[in-house]
Amino acid sequence: MDRERLKKQIDFVLEIDKEKNILRQTHLTDYRRQENDAEHAWHMAVMIYLLKEYANEEFDVAKAMMMALIHDIVEIDAGDTYAYDTKNLETQKEREEKAAERIFGLLPEEQKQELKGLFEEFEACESSEAKFARVMDNFQPILLNDSNNGEDWKVHKIKKSQVENRQKSSQLGSKDIWEYTSELIERNVKKGNLIDE
Repeated sequence: MDRERLKKQIDFVLEIDKEKNILRQTHLTDYRRQENDAEHAWHMAVMIYLLKEYANEEFDVAKAMMMALIHDIVEIDAGDTYAYDTKNLETQKEREEKAAERIFGLLPEEQKQELKGLFEEFEACESSEAKFARVMDNFQPILLNDSNNGEDWKVHKIKKSQVENRQKSSQLGSKDIWEYTSELIERNVKKGNLIDE
């Protein structure tokens, strides 16, 4: 056994436990508390498996699930950037790239390259796996917001156009999920959960 290699892997495993402490703006379905990054990633991974039939094209399900599981690990250092926080969105890419280098750098070199590569592929959103994983990254919080009567949208005074702009890239990975998402947006406008300009 290569003890040094094992130590690097365990160091990474313990480091990513910190993801459980990164709170997102989105609340759970019962609105009792905010979800954390690890819960969001787990939820996305399950959704990728369950909803794979709605993808626009064939994709490697296990690879997309792994993308979902690691995509927010960088927020251990970079913090969660709220989808509608224009100021923090300006520096998000730089903060997350720096975090990816440090956190994935804990691993043995080939695993660092593999996982960092998956993170970068997810961010680029060009492969079929990344496109569908990004659909779930967008769809999961909108489902939670819809289920808890749009409370987070109401608190932040979110407009319909903001949600549409955030969600429209979902068409790249799933036209069916985009169609369903559009219906959810309209429903929440009618309920007064989203501001209609």
